[in-house]
Amino acid sequence: MSSQTLHFPAELHYLIEHQVWARIDTDRRATVGITSLGISLAGEIYMCRPRQAGTEVEQGRSIAVVELAKSIVSVKSPVTGTVLETNTLLAQRPELVHLDPYGQGWIARVQLADSLDGIDALLHGEPVAAAMAEHARLYRIEP
Repeated sequence: MSSQTLHFPAELHYLIEHQVWARIDTDRRATVGITSLGISLAGEIYMCRPRQAGTEVEQGRSIAVVELAKSIVSVKSPVTGTVLETNTLLAQRPELVHLDPYGQGWIARVQLADSLDGIDALLHGEPVAAAMAEHARLYRIEP
């Protein structure tokens, strides 16, 4: 993914430190995935294995494992809750994470925990662009 394709949709909530996002719905559910900057930092993803439905996840802890060219990396969850569904398309087409990170490349859907702990740690709206630019600068990537 080239630096020209980095974008960060305004309606999403981001856990900048781990380069993951959450689309939080009104029914206390969230769809989660990897940011375009996270994908740019990781390189091509050859396999994506999300945690199974029914698994409890915590913000900042593993929600999936991805296999890269030279390593296997844990994808951290931006939210705390229970995995409801995983993106079955990724088993056959892991490249969707690269091609459409905020659309068909989503990783899992999560029922948010009752306490909503950690939601306030996610960046949303106007502060996202500056935070992502700083994160990209640290890794010498042009946002």
